[in-house]
Amino acid sequence: MTQATELSADPLPTLDLRPALEAVLLVADQPLDAATLAAAVGHPVPDVEEALVALAASYDEEGRGFELRRVGDGWRYFTREQYADAVERFVLDGQQARLTQAALETLAVVAYRQPVSRGRVSAIRAVNVDGVMRTLLTRGLVEEAGLEPVSGAVLYRTTSYFLERMGLTSLGELPDLAPFLPPDDEAAELVDPGARD
Repeated sequence: MTQATELSADPLPTLDLRPALEAVLLVADQPLDAATLAAAVGHPVPDVEEALVALAASYDEEGRGFELRRVGDGWRYFTREQYADAVERFVLDGQQARLTQAALETLAVVAYRQPVSRGRVSAIRAVNVDGVMRTLLTRGLVEEAGLEPVSGAVLYRTTSYFLERMGLTSLGELPDLAPFLPPDDEAAELVDPGARD
């Protein structure tokens, strides 16, 4: 008996299958296969497969603004194509919103250390910056700048739109950080005049 079968053989009686699947799929950031979903909701794989097909059909019949699609071997929610204009308008309008403190801190690290990998930014900030970097990419403030030769990690740099929004003509106009940093080695890593144009 496989691990997925062992996990799914003991249903969780307090969880209704369809709502449980919806809840898990809503938080997934990639397509999930039936076995993974079965393990998460505590139901047998065949029941989960049947429920996924039924959910997808019910969303289609009800004309929801989203759909449940099979992608490769997994399932994932997508917005419906006919509502793309509304989604695009929302995303573009959201770009006018103010940046969060986390986004500002991440953007500062990229500006002063560029080109820099996401992992390096995470190490400097001591937190995972994946979501924040996606936001900065979406807003056009940072962009990919090739690959790091040793690790092959994607490098990031600020964009001309960043300069425009900051009222700068070049990165050389960024203020000197040294007077604002504590005199320790870790903080000194942020100050690297050679990284600026």
